[in-house]
Amino acid sequence: MSGQGPLRGATVALVGAGNMGLAMLEGWATQGLCGEQVVVVDPNPSQRLRDLCAVRGFALTAEPRGGARDAVVLAIKPQMLEAGAAAAAPFTGSGSVVVSVIAGKRIVDICSRLTAAQAVVRAMPNTPAAIGRGMTGAFASPATNDAQRALAHALLAAVGRVEWIESEELIDAVTAVSGSGPAYVFYLVECLAAAGVEAGLSPELAEKLARATVEGAGELLHRQGEASAQTLRERVTSPGGTTAAALGVLMADDGLAPLMARAVAAASKRAGELSG
Repeated sequence: MSGQGPLRGATVALVGAGNMGLAMLEGWATQGLCGEQVVVVDPNPSQRLRDLCAVRGFALTAEPRGGARDAVVLAIKPQMLEAGAAAAAPFTGSGSVVVSVIAGKRIVDICSRLTAAQAVVRAMPNTPAAIGRGMTGAFASPATNDAQRALAHALLAAVGRVEWIESEELIDAVTAVSGSGPAYVFYLVECLAAAGVEAGLSPELAEKLARATVEGAGELLHRQGEASAQTLRERVTSPGGTTAAALGVLMADDGLAPLMARAVAAASKRAGELSG
């Protein structure tokens, strides 16, 4: 048996291996999982998935069968919950922890369709998981014991950071902030580049400047983890300078803060509408 810490000897069934499921699978492989520890259920596997399963010895099947696993991970789209639950059923026993990364679907939604499930962890990772820099918010049902929570944490942490929250209702807010958040950052790059073009730069140069600036600022934020975003902002803002002039616009009463609040509220509302 392979794996590290809680993953050592753990058996896992992954239902759904699209972008997020595949990113998690690659993270588990990096952590040492191999062979029959992992079975992957996907009716339309990509070549990348086929190659990974071949190299690591993971079982890949379109027809779910086999006994209960220590963990069952549901990485499917919300509209596929019925089919996904049916595919997960053969691997789910009373001792299994079910980890759902399905947007909008509540623990009660999972349990109503996967009746053997008792311990359920609802999680919301984001797309930087594809490079091991994901951010996941997670909530564990009361029936989840310490060992099951540790296993779920290890599976999620294989693709980035994990933060546990105290209420399932907060998952919608997590979805709105970090789950959807990468798209906001990408759009910031688009807008910054467009503004550069308006200021006279060529589209190619404006794109390069905007992209490199956000990449570098993000890495600086990552490396200087002891400094808050506010502190880093203040360090680059000279009184009366160019940055201060721009921030005067962004930090106005009708600036970025209320706009972002409305955006997060809209995403959170939509996440709630996906339940059921």
